[in-house]
Amino acid sequence: MEQRYATSPEQIPGMDTAELRRRYLVEDLFAADEVRAVYTHHDRVVLVGVAPVTTTVPLPGFPEIRSDHFFEHREAGIVNVGGAGTITVDGAEYKVGTGSCLYVGRGAQDVTFGSAAAEDPARFYLFSAPAHTAYPTTLVEAGSGTVRELGDGVTSNRRTLNQYIHENGVRSCQVVMGVTTLHEGSMWNTMPAHTHDRRMEAYLYFDLPADARIVHLMGEPSQTRHLLVADGQAVISPSWSVHCGFGSASYSFVWAMAGENQSFDDMDGVPIAEMR
Repeated sequence: MEQRYATSPEQIPGMDTAELRRRYLVEDLFAADEVRAVYTHHDRVVLVGVAPVTTTVPLPGFPEIRSDHFFEHREAGIVNVGGAGTITVDGAEYKVGTGSCLYVGRGAQDVTFGSAAAEDPARFYLFSAPAHTAYPTTLVEAGSGTVRELGDGVTSNRRTLNQYIHENGVRSCQVVMGVTTLHEGSMWNTMPAHTHDRRMEAYLYFDLPADARIVHLMGEPSQTRHLLVADGQAVISPSWSVHCGFGSASYSFVWAMAGENQSFDDMDGVPIAEMR
């Protein structure tokens, strides 16, 4: 498990491209038959990538979170951004298709991941936060959460947003999670850009061609910076940072938050004309 300590907005002006990427971009989250994890001290969130190919892969405990098993005092939302796969939680098997989401609550002990076919392996993205109580493990099939249609083709940001784990959907202690898919011809996500000083957020971009990139904007509205992001890479977005971006090809992304509240609309919008 890699650890990344929290940062403040005052640090942004002094960072070059390499430092920005080291702090906020998670580049190598998925590796065949491995579990890779990043612990960010922004709201003590853990990002995990699991890519079972030739065998099932168990989720281990980590010394950094001081627990016998991963979910001893944590919860997580897990989205499959690869081929069809399965997640087994304490003996119960869940078939998790592409874009589907499984919530796993505090107290789960034995969690393993598998792929339906080695030639099209699953890629499981896990977003975890501390939890004070236990909610039941719940599967949400792709497209069957709370669906919101946002944006407009005229402004190149028409998108379908699926809310899976949220205050009016699958219950959790603090994790909020869903998947957004851009419509054909639209490239901008999350417009207008915004901050929500009460929650950190992470984006995991997927369904992006290998030769395409997302230009992800971050930083304070008056001190924006950018990251060039490839398929299967994640961005850590502190609560003080704006987050929006555009792609050179069509794509989807998993958004997930944790922090003070679970109100999806608790955000402070920043018109792009006011950004610098």
